[in-house]
Amino acid sequence: MTDAARARPLALVGVTASGKSALAMELARHLGDVELVSVDSMQVYRGMDVGTAKPSAAERAEVAHHGIDLVDPIEEFTVTDFQATVADALDGIAARGHRAVLVGGTGLYLRAIIDRLDIPGRYPGVAAELSAELDTAALHRRLASLDPVAAARIDPANRRRLLRALEVCLGSGRPFSSYGPGLEAHPPTPFDLVGVWLPRAVVAARIEARLAAQLDAGFLDEVRRLAARYRPLSRTAAQALGYRELLAHLHGDSTLDEAVELTRARTRRFARRQRVWFRRDPRITWIGAGADPMAALPALLRHAEAMSAAP
Repeated sequence: MTDAARARPLALVGVTASGKSALAMELARHLGDVELVSVDSMQVYRGMDVGTAKPSAAERAEVAHHGIDLVDPIEEFTVTDFQATVADALDGIAARGHRAVLVGGTGLYLRAIIDRLDIPGRYPGVAAELSAELDTAALHRRLASLDPVAAARIDPANRRRLLRALEVCLGSGRPFSSYGPGLEAHPPTPFDLVGVWLPRAVVAARIEARLAAQLDAGFLDEVRRLAARYRPLSRTAAQALGYRELLAHLHGDSTLDEAVELTRARTRRFARRQRVWFRRDPRITWIGAGADPMAALPALLRHAEAMSAAP
């Protein structure tokens, strides 16, 4: 068995625009026998290329990639669908004696893979009925009667989580808490988690530069082609960073400058949420990179090689 097959699969995480994909490519080039798995909820959609910063055709030809271009953007693709698809890909990578390196920043999708989450289904009709209840305290009291364990875990003021827990209880017929301890728990995992950490100001500047490059590369034309299709984008795809704002511009709801500024601001907020999400996970080994993400490569290589050599 090769060192790659013996090594734990690695997940490289970090906020958007932190250089994860470029680092993962360099890691694959140095190590060999590495296949990359995208953990990005929007790169699953075919035709959404520029705005999701997908790896180029040349990069995909050089290193095998998984989790990309799985469905058309008019289709809904859930975290459960992603979980099943990536599980199959990981089995194939292991069977070939290669090492999987997961790379991306969609936190829930990552947790679904590394922790094998038991994910409840969606029940839109139930959710719509529950949303009509405006009294959040009443929602918490109802959850306490149906699932006291879940009610004790959830902040009584967190309306979104209360609605989701009740949706699952009523829609599935089983307690929300029966699906596991929730995202607050960080159990042992067979994956080796490494994060790249850049200063906030550096991330903000990189977001700005990436968006400018995407617009120069035809981001607006890409969105225009998607909007011209005979069916609208799925609810999830239409919410992607930049796509929502540029679609609104094409529909006459904003100027291009306004759409770009909204995209810039929304991406910065997304990066802040990612930073908070990943900081909560004590299993992640963080590597600082200063102003240049590639400065993290030597430490990342040492870490990966040490994990390969571990018994």
